[in-house]
Amino acid sequence: MKIKQLSIFLENKKGRLWKALDTLAIGNINIRALSIADTSDFGILRIIVQDPEIAKKLLEEKDFIVKVIDVVGVELEDTPGGLSGVLKVLNDNNINLEYIYAFTHEKTEKAILLLQAEDLDLLIRTLKDNNLTIVPPKEVYNL
Repeated sequence: MKIKQLSIFLENKKGRLWKALDTLAIGNINIRALSIADTSDFGILRIIVQDPEIAKKLLEEKDFIVKVIDVVGVELEDTPGGLSGVLKVLNDNNINLEYIYAFTHEKTEKAILLLQAEDLDLLIRTLKDNNLTIVPPKEVYNL
């Protein structure tokens, strides 16, 4: 149920984001989802790719600092209120999220929300108990 996400530390200087993404392109690694958070000094690039271990190796060979972190994917309606409904369930169950990001895909009216929380097992149980559709890792990697 857990999806492997790469978190890549990027110095906040010209060309660093391009270099990371170009490294993946040269290695024939396709990005399924991407999020970036930054400060004035550095950024964290979070990506989902079809083969996280190979992508990690390629990036580390180019001197990037990379961590593999588990996240959970949940399918939601790609309509007004779809995200709010999922977040209400988590709020009602006292689940505190560290971060989220979402993307749409070929399924009509559906999106995938990627969630990171301190206790992923509790997050998964809560999603299941509330009949929310957890997206298997293979489905995300192979989109």
